[in-house]
Amino acid sequence: MAKNKFHDGPGPSQRQLRVGELVRRSLSDILARGDIHDPDLARMSITVGEVTVSPDLKIATAYVCPLGGQGSGEVTALLARNKAELRHQIGKTLALKFTPDLRFRLDETFDRMDETRRLFAQDTVQRDLDTE
Repeated sequence: MAKNKFHDGPGPSQRQLRVGELVRRSLSDILARGDIHDPDLARMSITVGEVTVSPDLKIATAYVCPLGGQGSGEVTALLARNKAELRHQIGKTLALKFTPDLRFRLDETFDRMDETRRLFAQDTVQRDLDTE
């Protein structure tokens, strides 16, 4: 594997992080304004938690979650169905040489936080925490 001359570490480069945040903001704005002409998508409020970008900046993976968690099974399918229009809208707002191809994944960080809170609330865990 060739080394990136600007980044030696295992994590994303500053450029990947910057482009990911630009795509996240743009995608969030497009969804909030309802710029996509799909009635199924228009009836949903979608949170874009994070966007990760591949090292070559050609693929952007958006981690999304429907507001309130309802419709989580269909949100990624709806976004994938409209990805060409979303990509076009993002390309119009961002000054990038190439607009990345979009992929959508369900953001499960909220579920993991709820599970962590549940674990910390258990009596056995509280007892262990109180003894320290």
